[in-house]
Amino acid sequence: MKTEDHQSNRLDGQEPAQKVPQLIPGGLFIVFEGIDGTGKSTQLHLLAEKLRQLGYAVVATREPTNGPYGQKIRKLFVDRGSVSREEELELFIADRDQHVKEIIKPALSDGCVVICDRYYLSTIAYQGANGMDQDLIMKKNEDFPVPDLAIILEIEPAHGIHRIQNQRHEHPNTFEEKANLQKVAGIFSTMRQDYIERINGSDSIENVYRLVFEAVAKVLAQKTTQQVES
Repeated sequence: MKTEDHQSNRLDGQEPAQKVPQLIPGGLFIVFEGIDGTGKSTQLHLLAEKLRQLGYAVVATREPTNGPYGQKIRKLFVDRGSVSREEELELFIADRDQHVKEIIKPALSDGCVVICDRYYLSTIAYQGANGMDQDLIMKKNEDFPVPDLAIILEIEPAHGIHRIQNQRHEHPNTFEEKANLQKVAGIFSTMRQDYIERINGSDSIENVYRLVFEAVAKVLAQKTTQQVES
């Protein structure tokens, strides 16, 4: 009898009602940072899927974007010397400005969890390693939304290059050369923003994800507490 009742509910061709996503007032902004080869994309995917399973509305995105400025940046992966370091920085700022206006801010306003693969800490690290003043870079990014949590995955540059070559089966591009990654890692190591959480990216995917989710759960709990108190 129960089986018949279950089937009769589907006879009108309608699908069962979908669960309404859990929204967070003001949204939650999480970014993954670190040198190339740390596993940011993998961890972002795992986190996005878990949060969706928990009922949150999630927007997963990345920088550089696929927009016009992002496409120009990707061309630099082949020939970084085609623009000056000042022009390179301005491309990243223009790409981020469009990204924030069209994707990040609207999603946060809608109450979504926004998870981004790279944001302005990467710009500080990579363009800083390219000789640009880090304070100047930060000033150019000061009007963009500040992350609730920035997870910096840390790994030895040689290990990151090994992953690029043996797991992604790619040849390191001009941003991924060992000498450059060592400079970038050095700058990441000096960052002291209070929203940063550092995690050893050389561990197994499962162990890294466990620590990632612990950090995210803590921020989610803090956000919930703030909502109740307000």
